Amino acid sequence: MIDRITPQPNQEIGKQLADAGIDDMLPFISTTQGMRLSAFVNTEAVHYLAIEDDFPNGRPALDKASGVLLSNRDTINKADLMKVCTCLNPLHTTLAIFGCLLGFDRIYKEVNDKDLLSLIEQIGFVEGLPVVENPGIIDPVAFMNEVIYQRFANPNIPDTPQRIAADTSQKIGIRFGETLKAYVLAPDKEVQALTFIPLTIAAWCRYLLAVDDQGLPFEVSSDPLLDELQSQLSSVALGDQADMRPVLAPILSNKRIFGVDLVEIGLSDKISGFFAQLIQGPASVRRVLKETLASHAKLIEK
Repeated sequence: MIDRITPQPNQEIGKQLADAGIDDMLPFISTTQGMRLSAFVNTEAVHYLAIEDDFPNGRPALDKASGVLLSNRDTINKADLMKVCTCLNPLHTTLAIFGCLLGFDRIYKEVNDKDLLSLIEQIGFVEGLPVVENPGIIDPVAFMNEVIYQRFANPNIPDTPQRIAADTSQKIGIRFGETLKAYVLAPDKEVQALTFIPLTIAAWCRYLLAVDDQGLPFEVSSDPLLDELQSQLSSVALGDQADMRPVLAPILSNKRIFGVDLVEIGLSDKISGFFAQLIQGPASVRRVLKETLASHAKLIEK
């Protein structure tokens, strides 16, 4: 498991380096690849490398390196699932979806938004942690606290919701599907009791309409299923009052996307209900978010 947030090279950081007297620091677009490139990498100080301690020919003293965690394969797999399925990536994707709809251009600005901060706290601490398996080498609660309040909130990491929103159809099954499966399998849990993961899935469907919360068009990030998904939602427009369950059913039942059939496990009605509220008109995304947070507020132990 490698964990270090590394956005695309940022123009502002390039300018800071250039102003400091370092030549050729401004990012540029490659004419052959169409990618943003630079002579520097902007990333965060926090970093983790969790790796199976199995080196048949010997290994360097990785245990002395900062951020390197060594253990058996099962433990490393648990650490990876903890990060990817609960403590970081689902929260990142949530901020990406809502950030694009609400007009944000930086992740750290979203964490300063009370509603969005409360949203990822609910998804992480309240809905995710009860089914995460503690890997032992990283404490999930401490890790999530670091992610939300230090790493996401860092203004020196100029990451964008638009970057993270790319290829969501390929990622959402890992981001949320594994947690949904865990709720289905747990004898003491009810997947239908979840609120904020279904709200985020509904918001992703709302995002696919390519209309923000002001009712203005925006550019949806690249996704290999974008044409297919937008075609399935082509009949939907802001202000529609129709039953959204038959519209969303082909998407929500697609195990290829979510890793689980959301209709089959009983979440489609809740997601469709949220989606219907989110498309009522301009400012509906913010209103529904506020109302849902207010009506489902839970004490969060951080």
